[in-house]
Amino acid sequence: MPRRSDVAVAQRFLASTRLERHRHGIGYAAVVVAGSYVEAGDSGRFRLGAGSVVFHRAFEAHADQFGTAGADVLNLPLPIDAPDVPVAVLRDLDAVVRTAERDQLAASGLLSASCVAAADGPGDWPDLLAAALREDPSLGLTQWAEAAGLTVETVARGFKRAYGVSPKRYRADARALRAWRTIPGSPLPLAQLALNLGFADQAHMTRDVAALTGRTPASLRRTPRSEGQLDSRTLGRERLFREE
Repeated sequence: MPRRSDVAVAQRFLASTRLERHRHGIGYAAVVVAGSYVEAGDSGRFRLGAGSVVFHRAFEAHADQFGTAGADVLNLPLPIDAPDVPVAVLRDLDAVVRTAERDQLAASGLLSASCVAAADGPGDWPDLLAAALREDPSLGLTQWAEAAGLTVETVARGFKRAYGVSPKRYRADARALRAWRTIPGSPLPLAQLALNLGFADQAHMTRDVAALTGRTPASLRRTPRSEGQLDSRTLGRERLFREE
């Protein structure tokens, strides 16, 4: 469990620990201090090691499989100027850790300035399907499976092993996340926006966005969303949304 302090939130995961797919209602950055693990989530699947940083946006879901050495992870507030990537590598991990011992916000500020591009994830067919579902949440799974030379049953089983959720659920979550991020800044009527984003109708979008975030599209129009900030006080109170 997280150790609470006034400066940062540190977690130690034992060897071969698995965290089932879940989501956080607020955004944060996870810095891998030691060890390694594979994370599969709404932004893709990545192999993470010491110096990796994962930028978790609010309501994104992920599952984690830790390696034989486990891992030490430092959770920091999501930087306001976080790069538009899910994962990066820090040039100076020690500087971030030392700064976090004094000031978590200052440590968060170092992340964006010291990031370099990270390597791609495993890149096998579950990752290709995940990327396709994020790009086009209306994608037909049967057609995709046939084009890839796979059966629908193989796709369903293999994808769930890799991502901890069915392709249909992953597709629905991708669609709801895109709606949540698009609604506040879009001038389109909600009914038209729902169709543009691949929902059957406005009611369908309302159900899925409310299930994901607890807010309706209409309320997002009235009061724009906030990514939120993770600190040592909010982590202990935050609701985790576990995927079924």
